[in-house]
Amino acid sequence: MDPTRSLTPLRQGGLPLHRKAEDSLRQLIATAEYTQGGLLPDELTLARRLGISRGTLRAAILRLVSEGVLERRAGVGTRVVQRSTESAISAWRSFSREMAQHGIKVQTFRLDLREVPAPAVVAHALRISEDTAVQRLDRVRGWSNSPALRSRSWFHPRVKLPKDESFSQPLYDRIRDISGLHADRASESFLADAASPALARELRVRASTPLLLRRHTVFDTQGRPFEFAEVHYVSERFTLTLDLKRESRPAASQ
Repeated sequence: MDPTRSLTPLRQGGLPLHRKAEDSLRQLIATAEYTQGGLLPDELTLARRLGISRGTLRAAILRLVSEGVLERRAGVGTRVVQRSTESAISAWRSFSREMAQHGIKVQTFRLDLREVPAPAVVAHALRISEDTAVQRLDRVRGWSNSPALRSRSWFHPRVKLPKDESFSQPLYDRIRDISGLHADRASESFLADAASPALARELRVRASTPLLLRRHTVFDTQGRPFEFAEVHYVSERFTLTLDLKRESRPAASQ
């Protein structure tokens, strides 16, 4: 069966058409044919199936290319980027999307959004005064009924998430839609940490179990920080990889 047969024409209203097309493409490329390296149909065919212009479709495809989900090669076509079963740092924008690329459905075991005074380390990262009221988001997530990580994010006051937010969409997409902030880059650091009794209960490990602690600050396109997060990973259930590339340098003039 042709997976593109599942695509249906998009309707106006609600999210912009290019965002709806992006969501449809994410569902399409999660099918076995494309995760195993199959080429996507040409733009004209996809645009016709979705009932949108070719330009709107291209905007959706380029968004996925910029995230590292798709790759386009001249004379070849567009296909899903093949990744290992480890988590790549380059995919920090969406944990659930990257796991979906490996056929893993992420489960949420706890979700809590509340307003708290900013601790000193958070205030420093977000460039605000200590004890400023900020939103804090706690999420415990994993798969196969086993928690793999607990993320705790503090947001700059310019981020206003609804108290009843369901977080059914990727976090940075929601922040973009609600606050108009576009995640542009992140500063990361990694440490070893021991599970506190409370964290151990959430992650279903023994107290003092060694965990990987990942701290990151996310900046918008104007270089302003809007999220500081601490993510604790159960190391035996999760591996992070770091992809490095040497920048080419111009040859010295003779």
